[in-house]
Amino acid sequence: MSPTPHNPARALEYKENGNRCYQTGDYVGAEVLYSKAIMWDSTNPSFYVNRAMARLKLSQWDGVIADSQEAIRLKENNMKAWYNLAQAQAAKGDMEVAVNSALRAHHECLREMREGGRGGSSLANITELVLKCKKVRWDQLEKKRLARQEGVVGEAVRGLEARREARIQELRSQGEGSIEEKVIELRKEYDIMIDDVRKAFEQAGVDGARKRTVPDWCIDDITFAIMVDPVITKTGQSYERSSILEHLKRSPTDPLTREPLRPDELRPNLALKQACEEFLEENGWAVDW
Repeated sequence: MSPTPHNPARALEYKENGNRCYQTGDYVGAEVLYSKAIMWDSTNPSFYVNRAMARLKLSQWDGVIADSQEAIRLKENNMKAWYNLAQAQAAKGDMEVAVNSALRAHHECLREMREGGRGGSSLANITELVLKCKKVRWDQLEKKRLARQEGVVGEAVRGLEARREARIQELRSQGEGSIEEKVIELRKEYDIMIDDVRKAFEQAGVDGARKRTVPDWCIDDITFAIMVDPVITKTGQSYERSSILEHLKRSPTDPLTREPLRPDELRPNLALKQACEEFLEENGWAVDW
């Protein structure tokens, strides 16, 4: 069977028909039509992005990943491809790479905005995805940490129990009077030690939970969420980039000082961004604060 000839015009027709299916909720039909578009033109990254979007709706995670990676191979700075890729990786539970892909999507979104593109309309969704991926990754790491902690408690308890039984055997081997009374006292002594070990670990967990407070400098004054990409105004006030840009669409003023403010007057607050990143790395629960 001869290969399908390269025909970009025909491929575009299939893509447009696929778009119509997608808009009406026919994701299966859209996926088929995007596949036909790719058959006629396998060099256009937008066809792979569109098919990945349809496959996202169909929960075909491996297909989304394959299409997104091919779109990125054809155009490395493809914001939508990175965004789709992160969503599929997150759905499969591979949060380490999902975080990296989401951050790359965020990076490409900001680049598009600087270059006058349409990336601004995607910034809020991408920022939300970054937070979600970091939260799930932190939850996974926290489960592993708790499992390790339980293992440590178990090892400590088993060690005390072994020492208790060894001392009991030693007492009984001596064959002296009142042995059973001494055994009872020894068991009580070790029961107290084992209980103390368990309580110490439980209290450590309680104390850790009590420390789960979010510092004010992490919080965006518009959305009250943890900042991921803070920018600073000419008056020294910092906001999450996506929330302040959304606000400026409605009102060209600083939401707190009410002074005139334009998007081009915003500057990245790199020191605060690093501090927020470090806080979230150590306190992933704060994403849902």
